[in-house]
Amino acid sequence: MASAADRAKSPVRTSVWLDQRTPSRTRKPDQAAGLDRERITATSVRLLDAEGLAKFSMRRLAAELDVTAMSLYWYVDTKDDLLELAMDSVYSEFRPPSEDAPWQHRLRGLATEYRELLVRHVWVSTLAGHFLNIGPHAMLMSYAVQDVIRATGLPLRHQTGALSAVFQFVYGFGTIEGHFAQRSAAAGISQEEYYQQAMGTIRAQPRLRQIMESSQQVMDARGGNTVEEMRDRDFTFALELLIAGIEAMRDR
Repeated sequence: MASAADRAKSPVRTSVWLDQRTPSRTRKPDQAAGLDRERITATSVRLLDAEGLAKFSMRRLAAELDVTAMSLYWYVDTKDDLLELAMDSVYSEFRPPSEDAPWQHRLRGLATEYRELLVRHVWVSTLAGHFLNIGPHAMLMSYAVQDVIRATGLPLRHQTGALSAVFQFVYGFGTIEGHFAQRSAAAGISQEEYYQQAMGTIRAQPRLRQIMESSQQVMDARGGNTVEEMRDRDFTFALELLIAGIEAMRDR
C-alpha cells in the first residue's frame, strides 16, 4: 500500500474507496472530542455549498470545526480523499422511484433527482468529472440508473448509449443551471434580474442584434414567464425527446 505522501504526489490517483487500510479508532490526547470522519465530511459539504470549491481548504475546514488542520489528517490522508467523501455523501440524497413503475416514469424521476442534486451542490459536477464515482452511495445511484435502462427493452449493446444520452444531458443541463444560480447569488441579484441584465447587454451590441432577434423569437415561442419556468420547459421537452428516441430505437 502506498504511503499518503506517495499517493498525494502520484500523477495517477485511484480513489479513497480503494484504500483498504483500517483506520485507527483511538483518539490522540490533543484531538477534539466528537471529531470523526462523518462530522468532518458533513462540515465539508456545508462549506462547499456555502463558499464553493475554489475557497475550500483544510485550513478553512479546521477553523470551522475549531481544530488544528493537522488533526484532520488523522482521518483522511489528503484533501482529495475528503472531497471524494463529500461528493459521495450527497449522493445519499438521491431517491430512486419505485421499481414497480413504468420505466418511462422511473427515468423521468431519476433524471429529475440528478438535475436537482447538481443544482443544490454546484461543486459536485466538477468533482464527478475529476474523481472515480465508486463510493457506496454513487454505486447505488449507478445501479438504479442501469436498472431503469435495462427495463427499456433496448438490446444490451445499445444500453450504455441510452444511459449516456440521458444522463450526460442531465449532467450538462444541471451543471449550467447550477452555475447560473451561483453567479446570480454572487452578484447579489435574483436570477430574473441577472437574466434581464445579460439580455440587455447583448441587445445593446449592434453586431449581435440580428442574432438576438432570431433567438428571441425562439425563446418567446417556448413560453415561460420566469427563468425557472423556461428551464423547466426545456428540460421536460428535451427529456421527452430522449425517451421517445429510446422507444423508437427499441421498436426498430
